[in-house]
Amino acid sequence: MTMQSFESGRIAVVSGGRSTERERSLMSGRAALESLDRQGYTTMFLDAADKGFADEVRGADVAFLAIAGQYAEDGKLQGLLELLDIPYTGSGVTASAVGMHKARAKTVVAAAGVAVLATATIPARDRDVITRAITRTIAFPLILKPLSEGGSIGMTVCHDTAQLAAALRTIDPAEGWFAEPFTTGIPVSCGVLEVDGSPMALPPLATIPTDAEFYDYDTKRDKTKYQYQCPANLPSPTLDTITTAALTAHDALGCTGYSRSDFIVTPDGRPLWLEINTLPGLSHTGNLATMAAAAGIDYDQLIRMILATANTTRGYRP
Repeated sequence: MTMQSFESGRIAVVSGGRSTERERSLMSGRAALESLDRQGYTTMFLDAADKGFADEVRGADVAFLAIAGQYAEDGKLQGLLELLDIPYTGSGVTASAVGMHKARAKTVVAAAGVAVLATATIPARDRDVITRAITRTIAFPLILKPLSEGGSIGMTVCHDTAQLAAALRTIDPAEGWFAEPFTTGIPVSCGVLEVDGSPMALPPLATIPTDAEFYDYDTKRDKTKYQYQCPANLPSPTLDTITTAALTAHDALGCTGYSRSDFIVTPDGRPLWLEINTLPGLSHTGNLATMAAAAGIDYDQLIRMILATANTTRGYRP
């Protein structure tokens, strides 16, 4: 199937899934489906958590991935689609898997010359040993994060050893966690969208929490607790650094189609790369749609452009 034949093909909007980001995925999926239907495409809506999903998706000519989190954004879904020989939007197996593992992604992106925060992974052993290992690398305050979660799920800020010890008692190190310095500043995102095979950076978006210590899970889901600013009200050199870093991360991790990098801009104006989203949310008012609108791309056009990036080349794809 070629890009030119999408109009006559059947598009499976893949959403839902098993992750803790299921509800956010369904929101993205419904929005994308409505847009594709409105534009006259032939669609089907599939929940990746359904037992019959693997059989149902075989009936599609292309899979539009409006889904996030574990078993979706981490290469597992992409691997299934590769085995079934079904083209799909977003990055391939390797880029998805490495991008989802935050510590490994930071290592790759840092090696490409992008500034990142220090990282201490949490070994699966005695918690007193873990506490000493973390504090040898990172000073307080620090933040604990799951290695492979999105949406700020599970993050905990610790200001001293007692808080760190208490937080460690609530987590299972075997699930994969890491720590990094808790840095105050402005959260900024920068989307990358491939147009005719060439990645372009969208205008960076700043998210200003109004009453939270940081842009956490609860804040992200309550529009009264934050304000968007797009393009971000930052000096031009800072914006240039962010867009260059987002493009560099996209390329270094081997992403395709589109992505969104998240940063923290410190009070002295330094952008530090935090993580990448290889399948950013697609709600009408979400980060990616807001950045696209600032670039003069309306929502239907954004969905159409993402669809056009679906990998349609038969053969092995890393």
